[in-house]
Amino acid sequence: MKSSELYEKARTLMPGGVSSPVRAIRPYPFYTDRAGGSRLTTVEGRRLIDCCMAYGPLILGHAHPEVREAIADRIEQGWLYGTPSPLELELAGLIAGDHPGVDMIRFVSSGSEATMAALRLARGYTGKKDIVKIEGGFHGAHDAVLVKAGSGATTLGVPDSAGVPAGVVAHTRQVAYNDPEALEELLSGDDDIAAFILEPIMGNVGPILPDKGYLADVREITAAHGVLLIFDEVITGYRVGVGGAQVEYGIRPDLTTFGKIIGGGLPIGALAGRREIMELIAPSGPVYQAGTFSGNPLSLAAGCATIRHIHAHRELYGQLEAYTRSIGEGIGDRGGGSFVRSGSMFKYFFRETPPRNYREAKECDTAAFGRFWTAMLDAGIFIPPSQFETNFLSAAHTREDVDQIAAAYGSCL
Repeated sequence: MKSSELYEKARTLMPGGVSSPVRAIRPYPFYTDRAGGSRLTTVEGRRLIDCCMAYGPLILGHAHPEVREAIADRIEQGWLYGTPSPLELELAGLIAGDHPGVDMIRFVSSGSEATMAALRLARGYTGKKDIVKIEGGFHGAHDAVLVKAGSGATTLGVPDSAGVPAGVVAHTRQVAYNDPEALEELLSGDDDIAAFILEPIMGNVGPILPDKGYLADVREITAAHGVLLIFDEVITGYRVGVGGAQVEYGIRPDLTTFGKIIGGGLPIGALAGRREIMELIAPSGPVYQAGTFSGNPLSLAAGCATIRHIHAHRELYGQLEAYTRSIGEGIGDRGGGSFVRSGSMFKYFFRETPPRNYREAKECDTAAFGRFWTAMLDAGIFIPPSQFETNFLSAAHTREDVDQIAAAYGSCL
């Protein structure tokens, strides 16, 4: 069946015809039949260079041989136990060894679940009720963080989704990214704040990069007010380098959430941090968290294979950095917009200067982006179908791929 036919059927079986809103491309999404390396193949047989990479997890590319072999080997031994497995210790050890601020880890099944548990743990540890997030920052689809962007730091949170009680987000405050003064003002006026959660590099509207010294200021301010600092590294973990953004920028958060790359492309999440905080999680403490699929053997095996490969080939980060730089250089001043990159993360914003926060990102010409996205797809390049999602490269992308991407950007802009 063609993508258009599959979509018509899907609309009768699934809300909006998709399993996640960002896949609802007009007039219909293309359906993928298979993937390998840097390419997706649609059900119509069209091969596309993939700059979405499943929204970040596939830093080694699609169906990497070592990851595929690890999954296949684990299937032979069973794929769900309901008991601990040695793989938990292996992956936990790899992650803890790469992050100086991580003493203990709790595996969950998604990044959303990890951030939800992190906020609960922060409240349990501090005994405080309120949390602060970045305006426009995305930490999953759970109630406490679905707050309407722009509701402001000094007002009560406003639900950004039907079905979220106003009382739930009443304890959620927001500040703009790259504005340490606003954070200081908020924390000085509210002594019931448990935690400040942020993506060190905003990924779900970006990449939007931190100003020089911003993350260090955030660390100093939160520590001074007894507020836990939570780095959401679901995207940046192992994406910007071994040790993620916290090693890249030299910041030690109190808690960190992981996902995406640590599962090698299979569902996973993790909550990690200082021992005295983490030991409050059940069964060793009073903060309850549990999940049937937590520590799934297939996800653990894929994650271990991915991180072991990264450890053995750390030069891949330099290569990816060079590739995104060359894409930006190839674009030059075409289109009147701005190109932003961090390692293998990159984006062209339809805004004259790079945005520093969510409100500036919202100034982008989304109609122009929509036309550009269609032109890129026609040129054989798949980028995320939103101005507010990051593009990714993988170790499977070749020089030839990058040249084709850069050429497509030039012609489509």
